[in-house]
Amino acid sequence: MIKKFFIGFWNTLNFSRRLILNFFFLFIVIAIVIAASSNEDEIIIEPGSALVLNISGFIVEQQKYVDPFEAAIGDSMGKSDEPPEILLDDIITAIDSAASDKNIKVMVLDLRNMRNTHLNKLKEVSDALIRFKNAKKKIIATGDYYSQAQYYLAAYADEISMHPYGWMGVEGYAMYPMYFKDAIEKLSVSQHIFRVGTYKSAVEPFIRNNMSEPAKASAQAWLGALWQEYKTDIALQRNFDINNFDEKMDDFLSKFKTANGDSGQYALDNGWVDSLKTKEEIRQQLIALVGKDIKGKSFKRVSLKDYLKTIKPPIPFINPLTEKVAIVVAKGNIVDGKRKAGQIGGDSTAALLRKARLDEKVKAVVLRIDSGGGSMFASEVIRAEVLALKESGKPVIASMSSVAASGGYWIASAANEIWAAPSTITGSIGIFGTIMTFDKTLAKLGVYSDGVSTTEMAGFSPMRELNPKLGQMIQMSIERGYERFLTIVGEARGLSIEEVDAIAQGRVWIASKAKELGLVDHLGNKQDAIEAAAKLASLKYYDVITIEQELSTKDKFIQELLSNAHVKSFLNLEQNDNTFEAGLQSQVGSMIYKLHSQVQSLKDYNDPNAVYARCLVCDIN
Repeated sequence: MIKKFFIGFWNTLNFSRRLILNFFFLFIVIAIVIAASSNEDEIIIEPGSALVLNISGFIVEQQKYVDPFEAAIGDSMGKSDEPPEILLDDIITAIDSAASDKNIKVMVLDLRNMRNTHLNKLKEVSDALIRFKNAKKKIIATGDYYSQAQYYLAAYADEISMHPYGWMGVEGYAMYPMYFKDAIEKLSVSQHIFRVGTYKSAVEPFIRNNMSEPAKASAQAWLGALWQEYKTDIALQRNFDINNFDEKMDDFLSKFKTANGDSGQYALDNGWVDSLKTKEEIRQQLIALVGKDIKGKSFKRVSLKDYLKTIKPPIPFINPLTEKVAIVVAKGNIVDGKRKAGQIGGDSTAALLRKARLDEKVKAVVLRIDSGGGSMFASEVIRAEVLALKESGKPVIASMSSVAASGGYWIASAANEIWAAPSTITGSIGIFGTIMTFDKTLAKLGVYSDGVSTTEMAGFSPMRELNPKLGQMIQMSIERGYERFLTIVGEARGLSIEEVDAIAQGRVWIASKAKELGLVDHLGNKQDAIEAAAKLASLKYYDVITIEQELSTKDKFIQELLSNAHVKSFLNLEQNDNTFEAGLQSQVGSMIYKLHSQVQSLKDYNDPNAVYARCLVCDIN
């Protein structure tokens, strides 16, 4: 009932939004006619320009599918139902290209619109920043404020400036889920939990009002390792002691008092930033460094988005003659059936792996995983395709991104080798099941369910009390599923069932520790995994391609037309440039996005056997 209410409520809002957007269609048609006779303004990069790395939104392995018409309207209005996403590969490509581009003299890090990002992705970007600096080019970071993720990248700049009234948000990592036990009891909802594993805390929010001690011990271990890695990297770049991080409020208050309660001065005094400058002061500094632009109002520059247009071909060319290492991305919750790009459907992701297997030019595959798991059935469908690839003679490397846990580890286990970043969250080898029944809730309203059936098996409904024998059957399925999980991992990793069980039970590990435990083969990034795949396939010369779902002919047509600069100009809708207001919208948008994600995640529980290998404690703040 609760699930249907939220889903119905959201679908109603979604329908209204689509209806309103369709009223723009007439204007778009007129704009297309105007654009048909015009070409998009050419992007010209003046010699000695600055590349403004203005990363906006979440850094992702694969962008979610968005309807091209709605995307164009949202982009023109500066608004969108979904937070913006930018590909990790695009950022790295832009930085590496700029390092060898004679027209790019300096890079400006403008990170104010970058959302929270996991450390492994930040490290890949920072590695590219180091290569840019090694090309004898300067990096300047500027911002009104810095979140923890933003500051990590800023620390790799030659100079960090902050607004005199700005602030720092380096606070550490935390995980504080919400717990609903009392609320469920007050609503008289009967919660039936089926699980295996001491540390399988995915269902704790439904059966407790706080985090269990085993769950705390597990979380503290991998969060602590993640924080230590963050501190080590920053201290090295900023050349200060690792103890400069204020982990105790008393330490922070003492330093803050010395700075007279001035957050900007505090950051300057403690070596977090090099200078406090207003936007105009930064503008004048950059004008002195690279010169004025054509209009003479600001410095010579090119944005990340425009720069990518100059270095990436509109239609990627794939050489039909060369041998390939194919990348298949598995990002998001694992659900049964088919899903659009940016999500994992058991059938759709398996289809991409099958496409790689049937392509004669593809000699090896890198399965790039960024998932906390989901449906056990869908995970097994994907794993079967990984096994089929190996049987066909094509090696498969599992490359773990930010998280590859539960079902994410299930699909990785079959690979020839598993590569992960030191900060990757993995493990969580365990499964669970959960069923809510609302018979007691309805009874309070005077509503009951009664009738007859031909067998004891028929007639199950969330509106009726769960048959204890059915509960026993589900629990046996969960226990059997856990045994399968242990067996799959044990056979793949050369471990006994007992050895796997000792490090399983749903416990989450940081990849550096998982390697010690035998769950990961090597520590490295995606490029390392690509090179490993090529080596296993004995490839000396090869191209790298990404196999993903293609847009329909209709979507491609709409996307091409609506991306025209004259169409956007015709709409005459500008994005919000007010930093404070934009920041406020970003905070409110984040809350709405989280609520939306929680509601949408209810749809992801579609395993035909109601058995899930999913890590719900892998999200951190």
